[in-house]
Amino acid sequence: MLKDFLEAILNIHINKVEVKNPELTPNMADEKLGILDLKLDIDNERVVDVEMQVSNEHNIKERSSTYLSKPAAEQLKAKQNYKELKKIITINILKYNYLERNAYHSIARMKYEDTNPIEFVDMGYKKEEEEATNTFEMHFIELPKFKQKNPDCNTKLEQWLWLIDGSKEEKVEMSAKENKEIDKTVKELNKLSKDPDEVAKYEEREWSIMRYNVEMKTNRELGEKEGRKEGEKKTKEKIVKALKNMNLSIEQIAQAVELTKKEVEAILKTQEN
Repeated sequence: MLKDFLEAILNIHINKVEVKNPELTPNMADEKLGILDLKLDIDNERVVDVEMQVSNEHNIKERSSTYLSKPAAEQLKAKQNYKELKKIITINILKYNYLERNAYHSIARMKYEDTNPIEFVDMGYKKEEEEATNTFEMHFIELPKFKQKNPDCNTKLEQWLWLIDGSKEEKVEMSAKENKEIDKTVKELNKLSKDPDEVAKYEEREWSIMRYNVEMKTNRELGEKEGRKEGEKKTKEKIVKALKNMNLSIEQIAQAVELTKKEVEAILKTQEN
């Protein structure tokens, strides 16, 4: 099932997939943030990190870049040969929109920028080399964009994304009819849904994500409120200083900025120090 899922995203044939972290640590499956992180080896040729994320932490590009660099360093320690590096791929499946791109599946690789005319040297190349290296590759799949397009279940990727999204039962049923691996997965999920322990874990995960989102929203609102207060305070301090330079009395300044005499004196004393 996992092999079929990866073939759909990477558009390659796979013989064998090895899960490198079969026992997920709390850091790899963070219920509070809604993160699931899988480390995989494909055909002993590719190292793959699959991350599924519910909450937008506004750092997925940076996280994905880190997940590219770490396996490279680990491989070099073991092999000491740049040419023996396995291809490193990160796959990010997001329950929110993140990229300013008109695609629900975006693939990023390292490419050269267009040649600067000032730096042009006529070497006779009709077509310039574009790819800097094929060692690193990042995939971003944004589920809200996928749902907005509302495709049929014609490709394996469409079928798997409808299953992962789970919002349209008829699409999941169509995908299961078209793809035997998805049919197996649906049956396995149905078994799990009848397991009281699994149901309890699912509900706790949903509550954890909801609580986290509420906390983040509250913290943002408090931060904005505190930021406004701090901004107003600094503005008043500037006005107090400007009015003092105009030789207004403490009483006049206090009345103008709606502060007490003691507050104005404290501001002026701080500025003198």
